[in-house]
Amino acid sequence: MSLPNSPSPYAHNPKQRPITPPQLHHATFMTMDVDAMVSWYELVCGLQPVYYAEHAAWLTNDEANHRIALLRLPGTKPPVDKPHTAGLHHTAFEYKTFDQWIDNYARLRDADILPAVCMHHGMTMSMYYIDPDGNGVEIQVDAWGDWIISKEWMWASQEFAEDQLGPQFDPEKLLDARNRGDDFQTIQQDAYAGKYVPEEPVTDATLPDVWPARLQSEPSLADGVPGPGADGTLDPTYG
Repeated sequence: MSLPNSPSPYAHNPKQRPITPPQLHHATFMTMDVDAMVSWYELVCGLQPVYYAEHAAWLTNDEANHRIALLRLPGTKPPVDKPHTAGLHHTAFEYKTFDQWIDNYARLRDADILPAVCMHHGMTMSMYYIDPDGNGVEIQVDAWGDWIISKEWMWASQEFAEDQLGPQFDPEKLLDARNRGDDFQTIQQDAYAGKYVPEEPVTDATLPDVWPARLQSEPSLADGVPGPGADGTLDPTYG
């Protein structure tokens, strides 16, 4: 599994940037089930609601007032062919250490939440999960333990220029390697060399589509979230 490569015109184009760039603060998702999304993000990423209402929630797992917002707006409908639709592919969360990262995998595994695909991108080791609405969520650890070094590797390495996805790995094999005493750098180097490839690697770069099964089990979702009536009043079935 790889991405197509082509020369980028970026280096040859003039740049217009703000003198002081803003920092990325949060992402907002349209959803049809606020409760399911709140529960999932709290379990997987430790995001807790700062404000939680029937049709919206704002969640954070750090000092910010919120990092994820969830909106159940009238008229919201299930996506069609979500994995092949332009838009957000995934959000990402990073652990500071390999042990925190691999222990979180084991915790989620024991809760029956497994990654859809795991890849060593070179600058990060990443596990990709799917939330209840089919959005990708990457849980990663920096492969170099230092953003300055991983950024330099990403910019300068021939390996990344040739393959931006990198080899897949089986997290159980990484967990076993850690538990037998291998250190992080040995594990990540072995993973990038392809030592821990899963028995059945994923062959499609797109993430799985949860919606066909979800609509089969809940056909009424196809009608969308009830919304305002023709007279402008809120539909009594809303909620």
